[in-house]
Amino acid sequence: MQVSVEKTSELSRKMTVNVPETVVQEKMAERLKSLAREVKVDGFRPGKVPQAVVQKMYGSKVRDEIAGDLIQSTFYEALQSEALRPAGYPHIEHTDDTDGFSYTAIFEVYPEISLDGLEQLEVVRPIATVGDTDINNIIEKLREQKKVWAVVDDRAAQTGDRVIVHFSGVVEEENFTDGTVENYSVEIGTNKMIPGFEDALLGLKANDVKSFELAFPADYGNDKLAGKTAQFTADVVTVEAATLPEIDEAFIQAYGVDEGSVDAFRADVSDNLSRELKQVLRGKLKNAVMDALYTKFQITVPNALIDEEVERLMTPYIESAKRQKMKPEDMLLPRDVFEEQAKRRVALGLILGEVIQKNAVELDANKVRATIEELAKSYEHPEDVIAWYYADEKRLHDVEQMVLEDQVVEWLVAQAHVSDESVSFSDVMDRQQQ
Repeated sequence: MQVSVEKTSELSRKMTVNVPETVVQEKMAERLKSLAREVKVDGFRPGKVPQAVVQKMYGSKVRDEIAGDLIQSTFYEALQSEALRPAGYPHIEHTDDTDGFSYTAIFEVYPEISLDGLEQLEVVRPIATVGDTDINNIIEKLREQKKVWAVVDDRAAQTGDRVIVHFSGVVEEENFTDGTVENYSVEIGTNKMIPGFEDALLGLKANDVKSFELAFPADYGNDKLAGKTAQFTADVVTVEAATLPEIDEAFIQAYGVDEGSVDAFRADVSDNLSRELKQVLRGKLKNAVMDALYTKFQITVPNALIDEEVERLMTPYIESAKRQKMKPEDMLLPRDVFEEQAKRRVALGLILGEVIQKNAVELDANKVRATIEELAKSYEHPEDVIAWYYADEKRLHDVEQMVLEDQVVEWLVAQAHVSDESVSFSDVMDRQQQ
């Protein structure tokens, strides 16, 4: 077997493999001899069919089979002899003549990655804690979730009230609300309506009717309305005020704190917030490390791996389309929307793989267990959740990959120049939600 490799670009290779005709003939003879013992041909007893007859009847088919087998067996042998690591599947073209069998394989290889300067990474680590104000804010949000609305007849609508209205809207003499929207609930101060709509209801009472003019934002989701001025008419049905529940034993127990005391409730809220904050801060540190890696080590990524990652990124959208009875081909999913993200993910995967290999970072089974136990804490029966993870190889593998990645991040942080930045709990969580 003769092998030659041509470098057609930084990562692209064209490998030509030549197999002598003597090897082809030797393998054909073995295969035809085996066939002669099995085939049935009229005029000959089983197992007594002459080789020449078998050759004439099956020679072409057998040679094609041999060609396929040779590609399978020699391709990886040739890769090893040339120390090549292919990325993705090769494109193979072959020729077969009296001089022997040959084929060319066109493929990309993995890039060579140098980790020089790894210790010079600069990372900003956000630091935050849960304070009394944060606990108070969350408790107020919990009260908001359980507030009770009641009709008020003796006063006009004010900020914080809920106003039930029938309303209609017209733009350029066209009613875009298809008549009148009835019994629509508007909570003044939430800014869920277009700018100015909630303010227009301030001071109104039940049975009041008001017409007002407002402009839709230029970036409004409906092109027919974006940037246009509309005439609204609102007919107030009722004005409702909210009553917040007291933080009593019943309220506290409704959130799973059986003791029912305020101190126990605040401690439980604090634990939950601290656990959530820890996860968010860890994620932000991880992102900071990944950003630093991606900026520091600019590598050329094989197109084959980018294509595979693009497919993975598109899969959830395609599955969602199927659930909605849509045809995937009818979805507007341009490749360039996913390509940059795919390139980044592949590049980081290759860099992290090199870090793991060069520095012998090994998965810590104790950390896997601790991570699963942490994930299970927020459930009523944590032991069932832990068993659920360990009962399925794929679920466990997903956690193991996450832990290994976290271990690599920890290792990188230990090598990097890290500066701490104090941030408030609210800033961290608000940005996370955005």
